[in-house]
Amino acid sequence: MARDYVKKGKPTPRTKRKPEPEVAVANHSKLKFMIVLALCLVIGFAYFLWSIKDRAPEPKPKVVEKVKPKALPKVPEEKWEYVKELENKTIEVDVPDRKDQPQKQYQMQCGSFRKLDQANSLKAQIAFTGLESFVKRTEGSNGVWFRVVLGPYDTKRAAESDRHRLQNAKINGCQIWYWT
Repeated sequence: MARDYVKKGKPTPRTKRKPEPEVAVANHSKLKFMIVLALCLVIGFAYFLWSIKDRAPEPKPKVVEKVKPKALPKVPEEKWEYVKELENKTIEVDVPDRKDQPQKQYQMQCGSFRKLDQANSLKAQIAFTGLESFVKRTEGSNGVWFRVVLGPYDTKRAAESDRHRLQNAKINGCQIWYWT
């Protein structure tokens, strides 16, 4: 059953229940008590702050005594003779000539595969890092292998530098050997 409240008009006023007088008086007196208590606390705290305002102890002046500087002691003379001996000492060292020894070159191998396609795939990944590699075919006692090799390098430091570059490109497992 639907009701139309607009046509109905104003509702008839209901009788309101009045709170019991004792409860209303008790709530009203509690509120007054709380207000008076809060005011007493605020006034008491303000009085406390005002009373201690000028009671701070005065700082004692520091007495500075003048100290006469003491004379520095004389610099001791050196008793050691080795200092003079080291200045005039010469050392002879035998350094072998590197020109007599053949220069060793290094290579870096980054993979060894049974299939040429796998070796070419690694060669392409290495090319994306900006390095040049080549695929070397080797026949061993256990069949044909395709090795991906970089080099030759004159120094091991140069080979290490390229290996770190490859490791940054997530190509790991490269090993450095003497060139054969």
